[in-house]
Amino acid sequence: MNGVRPVSGSGRLVLAATPLGDIRDASPRLVDALATADVVAAEDTRRLRALAAALDVEVGGRVVSFYDQVETSRLPGLLESLHAGQTVLLVTDAGMPSVSDPGYRLVAACVEEGLVVTCLPGPSAVTTALAVSGLPSDRFCFEGFPPRKQGERQRWFAALASEPRTCVFFESPHRLAATLADAATVLGADRRAAVCRELTKTYEEVRRGGLGELAEWAAEGVKGEITVVLGPAAPSEGPSMESLVAEVKQRVADGERLKAAAAEVAQAAGVSKKALYDAVVSGG
Repeated sequence: MNGVRPVSGSGRLVLAATPLGDIRDASPRLVDALATADVVAAEDTRRLRALAAALDVEVGGRVVSFYDQVETSRLPGLLESLHAGQTVLLVTDAGMPSVSDPGYRLVAACVEEGLVVTCLPGPSAVTTALAVSGLPSDRFCFEGFPPRKQGERQRWFAALASEPRTCVFFESPHRLAATLADAATVLGADRRAAVCRELTKTYEEVRRGGLGELAEWAAEGVKGEITVVLGPAAPSEGPSMESLVAEVKQRVADGERLKAAAAEVAQAAGVSKKALYDAVVSGG
């Protein structure tokens, strides 16, 4: 079956996005799911109760905690409920489960065991920040949280130095200034970025500018939930025709045929084979 396992049982895992801050972003489907699910697995059961109260809905099923430290130990019990035909609703504190929040391991286990996994779409800090950043959004990647240690963090940014896509990542407010300073050091103070703070909440703020400017702003102290959007690297200009001609001449001097050397160098550089060949022949 090409590696695809058949779905077993009638239970299903439902991943439900919860509001980032404004309770009005909760969908009617979320309200219904909270009332009807057999089991609700919550990253923080207290925040789940507060959410339900704000939505004026009573959680109808059994509530279990499902945060990072207990995620693995909770898997067998939740899988047992799913195999028994129950609906398990997974909610995290804010946004979409499994996106830098608990959920990935449970989803992977369900897929492995042929259980149904579905999603109630809704708020996500990743796409919300990307949309308001003013940076290119046709291609992007999500990088989670940067490393906490400076050396590792700088190496992490170095890997993004030539990234052609816009990057989105999370950071805690008390590490933001150091992270932006490291980003400016590694990627350049002028690399464009946006810092999105308290998205959808009363004190929502989006700061846009170069990394150096943003690092100076953050050094004054920042509070709240933070999402950073890092602009793509500027396209490289590529090697000059003079350097390509020199490379072809060197390869010919080493024994390669002119046409073959020109064709291979041109292909690697993304330039016209004929233009490069003519430049070599004309002595350009």
